Formats: sequence, structure tokens, C-alpha cells
Amino acid sequence: MPKLIEAQALRSQVASILIANGSAPAEAETVAANLVLANLSGHDSHGVGMLPRYVDAVLEGGLQPNAGVRVVLDTGTLLTLDGQRGYGQVVGEQAMALGMARATAHGSCIMTLAHAHHLGRIGHFAEMAVAQGLVALHFVNVLSRPVVAPWGGGDGRYGTNPCCIGVPLKGREPFVLDFATSRVAQGKMRVAYNEGRQVPPGYLIDAQGHPTTDPGVVVVPQGSSAGEPGGGLFGALMAFGEHKGYGLAVACELLGGALTGGGTWHRPADNARAVVNGMLTVLIDPARLGTQQRFDEEALAFVEWLRQSPAAPDGTGVMLAGEPEREARLERGETGIAIDDQTWAEIVQAGARVGVRVE
Repeated sequence: MPKLIEAQALRSQVASILIANGSAPAEAETVAANLVLANLSGHDSHGVGMLPRYVDAVLEGGLQPNAGVRVVLDTGTLLTLDGQRGYGQVVGEQAMALGMARATAHGSCIMTLAHAHHLGRIGHFAEMAVAQGLVALHFVNVLSRPVVAPWGGGDGRYGTNPCCIGVPLKGREPFVLDFATSRVAQGKMRVAYNEGRQVPPGYLIDAQGHPTTDPGVVVVPQGSSAGEPGGGLFGALMAFGEHKGYGLAVACELLGGALTGGGTWHRPADNARAVVNGMLTVLIDPARLGTQQRFDEEALAFVEWLRQSPAAPDGTGVMLAGEPEREARLERGETGIAIDDQTWAEIVQAGARVGVRVE
């Protein structure tokens, strides 16, 4: 049976492991809160199940506790930032604070963030922006074992490369679109594997390029070469939307990786546990753009038009991006967060590696 844990208790346990692994209390609390919020939002792929990998990455030296964002260039409307391999949850918030201040002052800001460790749920940063009335666009690349196959290809060549767009809606909850450009997030395959589930057809190919429903092909090494550099053979995730999702993934790599200066993936895989992200962020203030009134009116009119659509025969009605996350937060905030036995065992083991007993 899954372990059911109240959010605050889970935050405390995660923070204690992070502190033992070198983080200052404030950093540990920020990272723990972010991970638990992902679980609360229904995105267990970006939640506390990432903690064991973070512990490994610190011990390997690929993740630097207590590193802050470094300003490389600041022209007011342009920001070039370096995350210095710090926790993405921390340097990401620091970067957004800088970018939002510039957008509020100048009307817009184009910001690049390179060399951040795993940024986690990108929707969190869009939520920060829309809370201040700003439109936010985020394009992210992933420097880790390549787990997504290019359209027409038979092995992994790049990461899950998220894209996120946040739009404030006057008097309403915001529109927050946040998705991996792969058919499904890699972390969701880890969760499915830990829970012993197969996944729907069309998500995966195996190490020989054939379709499969076994999530293990992108979680654990396949075949006899598991001890070799690169961790043996793996399958790959498919891009969503065939050539269209693949094209957007390439755009995220070029914008989040090349344009930021953080780098793109073009080398054989290795066994490193660090996950390094680059992110291009564009922030726009509709008030300074001069379209605030029409923006508010037209955005709400369109949302209302969408909601007038009758529910499909087998559907539950029209929803907007961001609504499932808010519903999940209400439900899980009351009932607690369910963590499968395998994921919890990995968290317990991660705590033990740094001298923290978790029960």
C-alpha cells in the first residue's frame, strides 16, 4: 500500500535530508517546499521522488549546495544569468525575481539562465510571474542522459525539454500551460516503473527501437552492457504530436541550451546523476505594452467562449491549463500525498546515505 503523508511532515523530512547533504536551512526549506508542491499539484514526477537523485548529484559533485545565481549581463531588459550548478528551485526563483523586477520597470525582460541544476516544475516560475500580472514564456533544455527519440529516429538524442506559458486572467485563476515536449515526462515513467505499471502504447520505444509499454526501458539499463560508460542500453520516450512536438523540442534545445550559453546535448550518455537545465524566459507587462484593457477583455471573452462548449459524450467538460493542478492541491492538501513503496524506500536509503533516519 502507498504511504500517505501530510504535506508539512513531508516537507520537514525532505528538508532534513537536504540539510544533512550540505544545504543551509533556508535552501533546504525552499527545495523541499518546491518538491512537495509538485506532489500536491499532481506532478509526482517532479516531486520528492527526485530527492535520491539530488543526494547522489551532490555526492558526485554535479550539484552545488548553497550556490546562488550569478549575473553575467544586465542591460535592464536583457539578463544573462548563470545558475552555477545550484539547486534549480533556488536559482530559478532568484532568476525570476530579477527578471520580474526588470519587466515591471521596463515593460519586458528577456532572460537567459544557464547551468542550473534541475529546475523542477517550470509552471512554478510561470505562477510567480502571473501573480504579478506578467505574461511568461519559458523554453527549457535538459542536459542529462538523452531520453527522447527525434521524430523518425530510433534512440534517445535529447531530453524532455519543457515548454511553459503563463497568462494572467483578470479576476480569474491564471492560464498556466506547462508540459514536456516528450509524449510524457521521464519522471512519470520512473513513477510507473516503481509502481509496477505498464504505460499506454505510443509512449516508448525499447533499446532496439521497437514500441513497448514497459516503462523500465527508460529507467533501468537493458542488456549486458549495464556496467559500461553510459549505463548500458536504454529505450527512449517518443515526442508528443509526432513531428510537431519534435520540432518544439528542438526549439527548446536551441533556445534553452544554445542561446543561453548553457550548452546542448551532443555526446554519448554517461552515468552522471546531475540534471542540468538551461532556460530562456520572456516576461511581458501588458500594462506597459499599452494593451492591458483589451487584453483583459479579450482574454476573458475567449475563456468564456471555450466554457460554453458542451461536454463531449465521454468527457467531463472544458478545462484550462492550470486547473487540474489547483484541483489536485485542494484534494491532496486534505487527504495527504501518496508515495509508492519503492519511491519511499529510495528516499529512506537517500537519508541513510547522509546519516538521516526517515520513517
